[in-house]
Amino acid sequence: MSIVILGPTASGKSALAVAVARHLGGTVVNGDPYQAIEGLAIGTGQPDAAERGGVPHVGYGALPLSARPNPKDFGQLVRGWLQASHEPVLVTGSGLYLRGIWQQLSDLPPVAPLLVERVRGWAERLGTPRLHRYLAAVDAARAAALHPNDSARVQRALALHLATGRAPSGLLTGPGTGLPPGWRALVVAPTRERQRARVAARVAAQVRAGWRDEVAQLVAAGHGEDLATLRPLGYSNWMAGGDAEAIEAAVVMETQAYAKRQATWFRNQLPEVPTWDPDAELLAAALDRLGLA
Repeated sequence: MSIVILGPTASGKSALAVAVARHLGGTVVNGDPYQAIEGLAIGTGQPDAAERGGVPHVGYGALPLSARPNPKDFGQLVRGWLQASHEPVLVTGSGLYLRGIWQQLSDLPPVAPLLVERVRGWAERLGTPRLHRYLAAVDAARAAALHPNDSARVQRALALHLATGRAPSGLLTGPGTGLPPGWRALVVAPTRERQRARVAARVAAQVRAGWRDEVAQLVAAGHGEDLATLRPLGYSNWMAGGDAEAIEAAVVMETQAYAKRQATWFRNQLPEVPTWDPDAELLAAALDRLGLA
C-alpha cells in the first residue's frame, strides 16, 4: 500500500508527510517538479534540515537547473524513487504531475510547428494573460490549473486545442483517473482564510531566508534563462527587480491564487479522497483517515 499527502502550497502537507513517515519509520518522497530542481531551495520551499526532522527525504534538489521536467518523464523518475525507498510517503501539490506519477496521462497528438509559432506570435503581441483568458473560454478546467503568466503552458494548451479542436484538459487526462488501486491518500485542507494566511506567512519567511539573494546569485551564475524557461512561482518577480515590499505583496497574491487553484483541482478531481485540517485537527485524525491509527 502506497501513501500520498496532497494539498495546496503552504497548507502544511510537507510537515504532515514528515509526521506520517516518522510514524511508519519511512521516507518522504518529493512529487513536486520544482522542488526537485537544485538551486531553488528557498523559493520552492524545499524542506531544510530542521523541517525534515531527521526523517529521510528523497527527490529534493535532485535535478539540475537545466532540466525541463514533463509530467510523464518526471512521473517515471518519481516512481523509481518510490520503489527504492523504505515505506515511502509521497507528497505533492501538483495535480498534473501526480497524474504522471500515477500513469494517468494520455499520449498527446502531434502539434504542427506552424501552430506553435502562431500561438507564440499571439503571446508576443497580446501578452500571456490575454491568452490565458482565451484558454479559459475553450477549456475552463485547464485554465484554472495554470497561472495567467505561465506562458509556456498556456501556449502549449492553446496550440493543442488548435491542433485537435478539443479541450486540452481532456487530452491530458487518460482513461484511468481517480485514486489508483493500492494507494491511500489524504488532502491537507485548511480553511480558505487560514490558507491565505499560511501563504502570506510562508512568503514572508522565504524573504527573510534570503529568497531575493538566491535569485540574484542564480542570475549572476548565468541561470537567468533557466529561470525564465522554468518559471517557478515568484522567481520572475524577483528577477524583474523593484521595491522588496511590493514584490513580496505581488508574490503573496499570485501564490494565494495558485493555492486556490490547487485546492479546487483536488476537490474536483479526487472527491473520494478524505481531507484533514491542520489547524483544527490532531495528527491522530490524519493517521486514522490514512488507515494507520
